[in-house]
Amino acid sequence: MQRYINPTPEQWKDLTQRGSASYASLEPLAKEVFDNVAQKGDQALLAYTEKFDKVKLETFSVSTDEIESAKARVPEKLKVAIQKAKKNIDRFHRAQKTKEVKVETQKGVNCWQKKLPIEKVGLYIPGGSAPLFSTILMLAIPAKVAGCSEVVLCSPPGFNGKLPDVILYTANLCAVDTVFKVGGMQAIAGMTLGTETLPKVDKLFGPGNQYVTVAKQLATQYQVAIDIPAGPSELMVVADASANAAFVASDLLSQAEHGPDSQVLFVTTDRDMIDKVDEEVEIQISVLARQDTALQALNNSKIIYFDEEAEALAFTNFYGAEHLIVCLKNEVEFVDNIKHAGSVFIGNYTPESAGDYASGTNHTLPTNGYVRQYSGVNLDSFLKAITYQKITAQGLQDLGPVIEEMASAEGLQAHKNAVSIRLKKLSNE
Repeated sequence: MQRYINPTPEQWKDLTQRGSASYASLEPLAKEVFDNVAQKGDQALLAYTEKFDKVKLETFSVSTDEIESAKARVPEKLKVAIQKAKKNIDRFHRAQKTKEVKVETQKGVNCWQKKLPIEKVGLYIPGGSAPLFSTILMLAIPAKVAGCSEVVLCSPPGFNGKLPDVILYTANLCAVDTVFKVGGMQAIAGMTLGTETLPKVDKLFGPGNQYVTVAKQLATQYQVAIDIPAGPSELMVVADASANAAFVASDLLSQAEHGPDSQVLFVTTDRDMIDKVDEEVEIQISVLARQDTALQALNNSKIIYFDEEAEALAFTNFYGAEHLIVCLKNEVEFVDNIKHAGSVFIGNYTPESAGDYASGTNHTLPTNGYVRQYSGVNLDSFLKAITYQKITAQGLQDLGPVIEEMASAEGLQAHKNAVSIRLKKLSNE
């Protein structure tokens, strides 16, 4: 990991530069996929699955028999772990429910807001070397808590033409309505446009590679919403001498093994921690199954030292990490002053892995600096708010002149008349 000592604010922009992958080169392919799916439906999905995933399928629908067989093969110990995680995630997201807001803004003018579920949602679950069954928990649970009427899940098939047993078990546990063996751009296109078999959804959720990301961006041109802007995963650890160097190293590696483009930053106010953490990284990485992936990520990662904690805090807010771990003696004041982060993990015994799997918070978070504008996925991500108003005759008599004056000032005569005609009737009664 590259080392930097007391970098000046002028250097911060270069130090926090994310991988700026351009999706322009992939847009023509995405449009081609969308056009073919629009024209050929299921046939296009099967053709692209054979082309991109090297799997020839007769159907991409997952049958009840496949699900039941998969459930029987999942180890009992793993089932118990998933069930515990589900319970915690469900509890945390149920706690996010809010009451209907209703207020009389002035006498006779009643306004209220009600939240309703988005009807149809599509969940994309990546496959490949690390099938993310945990993401099913993070997306399907709040979808069901919100009351979405249809939850569709797509995930790419393996070389055997099947989905991993644990993917099917978790989807079934979370009451996902339908599961399909289709991935990549074609899955996003299918859920965006709808085919003979795959339903069209109102909003898309879930991570994915650059192909999935550009397809999700294209989906927004078809009146389909997406969860949050996506990019390579990232982690910042801020620690002083009170931190455990082995713990810090393990957190850095847990993020680095996600992918070669993952970004890891270690910020410290203790010079001794620099060598301690570096040594622990060397020890721990040697036994990782995904060692090559982690090494590639670490080659672009950084250790940054600041003399002053105030500077470390300013740098932390400047970066705006997807995942932020804070292990400081002065943790309360530091955490209270964090302005930009996706999810914060506090203390030596709060690994980022807890949020990834089972503590209850959601692991679907904005990256690439978007924590300044976006929240991570939460219950409200699956809801929409509708406002209502009802005005009495007396209420309009009191408020009407205000509306007339404002509409007239904007030059919108019909807006003014919509009020005036009512006030005239009331004055003649």
